[in-house]
Amino acid sequence: MDLSDPDTFARIYDKHHRGVHAAALRVLGSSAPAQDVVQDVFLRVWRNPQKFDARRGELGSYLRLMARSRAVDLWREGQAAGRASDRLKVVVATDGARDEDARPDHVALEASDRSTIRAALRALPDPQREALVLAYWGGLTADQIARRAGVPLGTAKSRIRLGLARLRAELSAGADQPVLAA
Repeated sequence: MDLSDPDTFARIYDKHHRGVHAAALRVLGSSAPAQDVVQDVFLRVWRNPQKFDARRGELGSYLRLMARSRAVDLWREGQAAGRASDRLKVVVATDGARDEDARPDHVALEASDRSTIRAALRALPDPQREALVLAYWGGLTADQIARRAGVPLGTAKSRIRLGLARLRAELSAGADQPVLAA
């Protein structure tokens, strides 16, 4: 079977697209992202038809396995992005409730540090702030950040690097200012 032939490919798509969609839908639970997975799976097959080896198994199983793998990747990215988004809200949000058991001097110092970091993060351009928060508090790689933001990998890396440099500059400028004793 020649998967690079447009007519053969069209017949294969017609025969298997529902099964590929169902496999992705089981993982993702939503039809729109499952449709994206279907497109991605068939686009990969179209671009690299030689990757399918009929001796290793049936084409339908191969396509459904690709769909499940891609859907799991998307689901994990969504989970990481959700955690990163929650962390971004916590980092940029106002101070939370004070721990009553902590010593007042430690609480004051920690609150001061948090507010200094929060202010430095707010001073960053949105793309740099988002990249830093996703990388350091969200645990995402530069590649995942690039895909999430829809930018090239080099751009995501530059945003992280430039964001770190500006954050350092903001924090060191704040450290140069004298602290007033009460």
